[in-house]
Amino acid sequence: MIFKDYYKILGLETNKVSVKEIKIAYKEQAKKYHPDLNGGSKQFEERFKDINEAYKILSNFASKRKYDRTWTRHVGRVQRNDAYQAQSGKEVLWKIFFGNIFSKDKEQKEKRAIRGEDIETEMNISLEDGFLGNEKEIALRTVEGKMKTFKINIPAGIQNNERIRLIGQGKLGKRGGKNGDLFIRIKIEDNDKFTLDGFDLRTNLYLTPWEAALSTKVLVQGIDDEFTVYIPAGTQSGEEIKIENKGYKDGKGGRGDLILETKIMIPKKMSKEELNLFKQMKKESRFNPRNIA
Repeated sequence: MIFKDYYKILGLETNKVSVKEIKIAYKEQAKKYHPDLNGGSKQFEERFKDINEAYKILSNFASKRKYDRTWTRHVGRVQRNDAYQAQSGKEVLWKIFFGNIFSKDKEQKEKRAIRGEDIETEMNISLEDGFLGNEKEIALRTVEGKMKTFKINIPAGIQNNERIRLIGQGKLGKRGGKNGDLFIRIKIEDNDKFTLDGFDLRTNLYLTPWEAALSTKVLVQGIDDEFTVYIPAGTQSGEEIKIENKGYKDGKGGRGDLILETKIMIPKKMSKEELNLFKQMKKESRFNPRNIA
């Protein structure tokens, strides 16, 4: 798999940059490599496409964070392995021709600082906290056996299984090395009303037999507001009604859909008038759902 170095494409030396710095770098590179300013060269045209692609990814907080994690997980690991193998090969050649003259260097390397290991744990949050954002607390036991409480800022629209990073809260470094980081994987819990399905929210919509048969308008409570939904005549139990852009946040400024699954309910206790109406309907109606082909 090949990953493009979007920071290098924009002329940036590190990923520790602000949106403003990314925007400035983009303008500089776009002006420098714009095809119209370079005789319409095919080479500049491809470079200009890479510049626009890099800006699109890095200027968005969610996509930048995802890109940084992917780069570290895949490319960073390969680079470290390649560097180690190259260095090991050089040491073998020097030992063959000049003997073990690296012993002192090796001893010095062994005394160098070692970064502490990262720690990962999980934290369950409610669907509402994930949608609206909230500040939560989590208590964890340290390597010394003591309990420590961390405050976690849950951003609005955080995704299920997304990780929050607390820098320097992992295991202690050795010989002056930096501490590792603490990663908290977020698990979003469904509640008794909504179920999270990707970016969509699913819920039941309960209807009376006459509402389903005759059509009606009903008031529906979404996760953050109320709205009216039209129920067409002849609606069947189990049918789904999709309300666009009323679901969970997708991390890109949009939202998924709210899926209403209709459930036609029969009253368990009925008055004499209600019983008579049902008896009259049974007598008059020729409808038999078991005879439908």
